[in-house]
Amino acid sequence: MRVLVVSQYFWPESFIINDLVKNLSAQGHVVKVLTGKPNYPDGVVFDGYQACGYQEESYETTVSVCRAPLRPRGSSGAKNLMRNYLSYIVNGLKFYPDAVKGESYDAIFVFAPSPITSVIPAIYLKWKLKSHLAVWVQDLWPESLSATGFIRNKSVLRVVGWMVRGIYACVDTLLVQSRAFLEPVARYADPGKVVYYPNSYQDTPPVFEDTRIPAPLLAELENSFCLVFAGNLGTAQSVETLVEVADRLRHLSELRIVLVGSGSMLSWIESQKKSRALDNLVLAGRFAASEMPHFFSRATGLLVTLKQDEAFSYTIPSKVQAYLAAGRPIIAALDGEGARVIQEAKAGLTSAAQDVEGMARCIEQLFHMSSDERESLGQSGRAYYLEHFEMERQSARLVEILSTRINELKGSLK
Repeated sequence: MRVLVVSQYFWPESFIINDLVKNLSAQGHVVKVLTGKPNYPDGVVFDGYQACGYQEESYETTVSVCRAPLRPRGSSGAKNLMRNYLSYIVNGLKFYPDAVKGESYDAIFVFAPSPITSVIPAIYLKWKLKSHLAVWVQDLWPESLSATGFIRNKSVLRVVGWMVRGIYACVDTLLVQSRAFLEPVARYADPGKVVYYPNSYQDTPPVFEDTRIPAPLLAELENSFCLVFAGNLGTAQSVETLVEVADRLRHLSELRIVLVGSGSMLSWIESQKKSRALDNLVLAGRFAASEMPHFFSRATGLLVTLKQDEAFSYTIPSKVQAYLAAGRPIIAALDGEGARVIQEAKAGLTSAAQDVEGMARCIEQLFHMSSDERESLGQSGRAYYLEHFEMERQSARLVEILSTRINELKGSLK
């Protein structure tokens, strides 16, 4: 199959689409990627790139990557974010058509975390190339805008809903990362085009001698009861819960809560750590995705949190699949689908979103378990991952879904 991937975010930014593209290419499919200049999550264009100018390069030697100019997100602020979103649309419409001139594809596949507006350049390409357009919906719009507080005005949210309905109307297949997404997405689209396709994870066992984690941090991970949270440190992740839990569990002298990543709430966390003298809260900083298995394999357990909001209850945070693959117990403070997966997998302990006392109790329970009990939780999670979220299997499943949908639509036109 010939697949044109359109995504505002791509390698060297750390997103699931990187490994999916790698697997599709390894399975013999022709894949080309249209994207922007990497600047997520810190809002600064990565070294080796410039915000201005069109650029082409290769990924994994076999995948052509075309990068349109992009205004970086900046450090904070709604205006900067809106300019970033708008610049991707404008430059995508300007540069992408020439990047695929004279080419043909069976499917255009859009990786669509926020913003859903990133689908707009692909809609034009669908018309120009006469290809099947599939969108992998990672966030619910307009629900996520309301949940994060980005937009609170109900009239504006209603207008965004109309826009989402228009975008979905132009799409042939809507893939959703959570079963709980099926009904909310179907409110804005023909239910017949909505298909469950979960996020997956590329399992890469670490080579212990090959890591850039500083020696003092490695020693901490290996010698303390370390619980690792990895990923974006933003408003949706309810990092306030983690800070409060660290404060409440000072009496567990061996406990370390290790935050790996960066994001809009990092400076707030730093100030709280300092003002409260939270020595059990370790801010590791941001590391490449290739380092995550090193953190996970050395951790006693892994942490995931989300804000308490209906929109977030529909979501399975992508780190859950990575945590399950790592074979470590999971402590989660979240509602809905994410909690259901962890419970169904028998992979750890869960409490409600933003429930500080509940999460603290879960951590204490894990702390007092035997090593065999912890190992049992981790291995149950690992088995669930292999059955439901393993990347190679899910990459092949994507091709099956796209082929089926393409044939169904061709049949309906006869």
